[in-house]
Amino acid sequence: MSRFTLIFMLALLAPGAEAAHAIALYGEPKYPAGFQHFEYADPDAPKGGTLRLSTSYEATNFEKLNPYTLRGKAAPGLIELVFETLAVYSMDEATTQYGLIADDIAVASDLRAATFHVNPAARFSNGDRVTAADVKYSFDTLTGKSAAPRFRLYFAGIERAVLVDDMTVRFEFKRASHEQAFVAGTLPVFSPRWGQGKPFADVQTDAPIASGPYVVEQADYVRGGIRYRRNPNYWAADLPVRRGAFNFDVVSYKLFRDYDLQVEAFKAGEFDVMVEGKARNWCCVYTGGRFAAGELTKRLFPHTNVPGMNGYIFNLRRERFQDVRVRQALALALDFDWINKNIFYGEYKHPYSYFSNSELAATGEPSAQELKLLEPWRDQLDPAVFGPMVPNSAQVAPTSLRDKLIKGQRLLAEAGWTYRDGALRNAKGEPFVLEASLSEGIPLPRIETYLRNIGRYGIIVKRRLGDQVAQRKAMQNFDYDMAMIVFRESRVPGSDLRAKLNSADADVPGSENTIGVKSPVIDALIDKLSLAHSADELKTVARALDRVLMHGYYVVPERYSFEHRVAYNTALAFAEQLPDYYAPYDWVLSQWWRKPASPSQEIIHVSSTR
Repeated sequence: MSRFTLIFMLALLAPGAEAAHAIALYGEPKYPAGFQHFEYADPDAPKGGTLRLSTSYEATNFEKLNPYTLRGKAAPGLIELVFETLAVYSMDEATTQYGLIADDIAVASDLRAATFHVNPAARFSNGDRVTAADVKYSFDTLTGKSAAPRFRLYFAGIERAVLVDDMTVRFEFKRASHEQAFVAGTLPVFSPRWGQGKPFADVQTDAPIASGPYVVEQADYVRGGIRYRRNPNYWAADLPVRRGAFNFDVVSYKLFRDYDLQVEAFKAGEFDVMVEGKARNWCCVYTGGRFAAGELTKRLFPHTNVPGMNGYIFNLRRERFQDVRVRQALALALDFDWINKNIFYGEYKHPYSYFSNSELAATGEPSAQELKLLEPWRDQLDPAVFGPMVPNSAQVAPTSLRDKLIKGQRLLAEAGWTYRDGALRNAKGEPFVLEASLSEGIPLPRIETYLRNIGRYGIIVKRRLGDQVAQRKAMQNFDYDMAMIVFRESRVPGSDLRAKLNSADADVPGSENTIGVKSPVIDALIDKLSLAHSADELKTVARALDRVLMHGYYVVPERYSFEHRVAYNTALAFAEQLPDYYAPYDWVLSQWWRKPASPSQEIIHVSSTR
C-alpha cells in the first residue's frame, strides 16, 4: 500500500492501524482508497480558455502579491490559485480532508499531535522540491510577528512544528483536540526563497514561490488588474484531489471602485461570474439584453454549509447588558419576518442555532444525554435551558411585533427598567442609553429598522458611524454598546467558538471575545466539543452547548442564506453533480470550465477580425 494518509480515527486509533487514504473527523471517508476523482469533478473537463472575474474594493487597485502580511492590500485570487495546503477538504463531506502536499497524516492517539509526510512529488513553481523544512518555515512565519495577526490567531491551538526528518513534520497542540489536525492540514506552504531573503513583512511585490496550479503572469498595480496562468508543469495535476480541477488556462481579475459599478460591468460582459450578495440586486437588477439573448443567466445553487452565527451583540462589560432578560428583550425587538419580506426579498432564513442547517442544532426538549451534561451546572444556568429550545422566527409566526415588544417590555420591567418621564429608566432614575456602532458601507435600512424598534421600549438610541478600521479598534478595546458580529464558518466546530466565547479572554484587549462572555459552563462544553469521541457524542455536546448559548441571548441572530446566488456567462460549464459544502467562487475556480468554441464560432471570430 502506498503512503497516502492515515485515517483519523480519533482517540480510537490503535497502534499499528493499517494506513488508509484520508483524514475524517468521525467514521470513514466517503471516497475509498484508490479513488480516481471527486464525484462533483469532471475528469474529462476540457482545459483551456480564460475565466474573467472581478472584485470590488474601496479603491481600484491592489498593492502587493503577499496575502499573508498586514500592510497593504493583496491582489485577489492569490490564496485560491497560487498557494496550496497540506490537505484539502472535499466539497461533499462535512469534515473530511484528503492529502495534497502531504501524502500521509498520522494523528497521535492522545490527540496532542499530528505528523505530516510531504509527498516527494510536490514541487514549488520554481521547480524546487517541497520539504518538511518548508512546511515548518511556513508555519513559523505565519505564526510570527511578520504575518498578519489573524493567521497567528487561526493557528493559536498549535504549540509548535517539529522537524522529524527531511520530509516529515510533526505539529504539537496546546491541548488535546480533534480539530487541530484539520487546522494543521489547512496550513499554506510557500518557499523560503520567496522574496530572496527579505524580511517576510517586506515581501510585497515579489511573485510568490508556491506549489499551486497557477503562477502570476501579470500584475497591473495602477489599473487594478491581475492575470494568472496555469502552470504547465503543475506537480499535482494527476492527483485524485486535483483531477478535473483548475481547468482554465488563464484566470484574470479586474477591480472596480464600487459594487454597483461592478454589477453593471458584469451585465455589459466585462467578466464572467457574479456572486450576488444583495437580495435587492438579485431580484431586480440582473436583466437586460445579454440575459434576454441567453449569453448571461442567473441561478440559485443550494448548499448545506453550516453558516456562522451572525447578528448584533451587546457589551456584557456594561452593567445594563448583564441581565439576560434585558438581552432577551433586545432580541425580541428584531422583526426578522418584516425585514426579510421588505428588505431581503424573502431570500434569507432566520438563524435558529449556532449550528443552523446542521444536525448539531438543538431542537425541542433536551434529550436525556443532553440533560446529563447540563445537570451538574443547573445552579449556574437559567431554568429555561432545561426546557424547550428558543423558538426561531418561523416557529413563532404570526406573532406580531407588538406582541413581542409587550413581552420584551415585561422582561425589562422584571430586570428593573420601567418607562417614565419620557424614557426607560432604572430604580435610580437613570435612562437606558444604547449607542450603536455602525460601519460605513454596511446597508443601514435593516439596522435602522431594528434600532427604531429598540427605541419603542423607551431606550435612548444613539449612533456612532465610522469606518471599519476605527470600529474594529473600538471593539478590540471593548469601547462599544452594540455592534455587529460574524462567526466564521467552520467545518470542525470548536475553535471559533472558543476564540469568541472563552472566559480567559473576556478582559484581554484585542481578543476575539468582544462580547465579554464569562461562563465556566460554556468553557467546559466547548472543551467537551473538542474531545468528542464519536459523531453521536459530538451532536449531544453541541446541542447542549447550543441551548446554553441561545438561552443566554449573547447574539441577536440576523440572517443566513441557504442558496448561493450566481449569475454567469453561459459559455461556462460545470459538472452535473453539485457539491454540498462550498464557497461559490472557490467552486467556480476549481471545478468549472469554458466550453470549447464550435468550428462555426471560430470562423465567425476569425472573419470578424479581418
